[in-house]
Amino acid sequence: MPTPLRIAVLASGRGSNFAALLAARERGELPVEFVLVATDKAAAPVLQLAQMAGIPTMVLDPRDYADRRAYDFALFDRIGASKPDLLVLAGFMRIIDGEALKPWVGRMINIHPSLLPKYRGLHTHRRALKAGDLQHGASVHYVTAELDGGPVIAQASMPVEAGDDESTLAERLLPLEHQLLPAVVALIAAGRLALGENGIVFDQQALDQPLRWQDGQLLR
Repeated sequence: MPTPLRIAVLASGRGSNFAALLAARERGELPVEFVLVATDKAAAPVLQLAQMAGIPTMVLDPRDYADRRAYDFALFDRIGASKPDLLVLAGFMRIIDGEALKPWVGRMINIHPSLLPKYRGLHTHRRALKAGDLQHGASVHYVTAELDGGPVIAQASMPVEAGDDESTLAERLLPLEHQLLPAVVALIAAGRLALGENGIVFDQQALDQPLRWQDGQLLR
């Protein structure tokens, strides 16, 4: 039986995407071991989710460090001690120092609520509505020093409906995020997906455009 993929999760809030990963594992869809859930906020609800599941947790307060760079190096040093194979950013609301994350490139993914490269950063739903977009969605990408600019692995899209506001758009997108992220992690855990020197490799072939979530599966 193959060794489960060791995953560390970074989150700043309620942890709904982490909960989706946890549920997928419980359903037998994810052969992974969660070795750590780390956060920058002591009151983050994600901590309770992890503790209830018996997963080690860590809180590291940025206010205890001189600057972002010092914090990020300390954070990744402690994460490294748990020996994860993959880091998953699931609502981790911090920009990470490029030098600190460099050793993790290819082993760190993030889920972002837009159809990248559109709307990097914050307020993605507001910006999509302001632009009059007919489609909105979520992307899972490899993390690099460029904010939300790493190679995009997969995307899920949905129509923007008449009368949508930021709240309803976010609410309708969240279930798609909860399907997309576990599906991508499952591919990585199965050894089917990796970041190579020349880009993403899927099933031993270069991936020239993001996988798309359709009818309950990821398709080329």
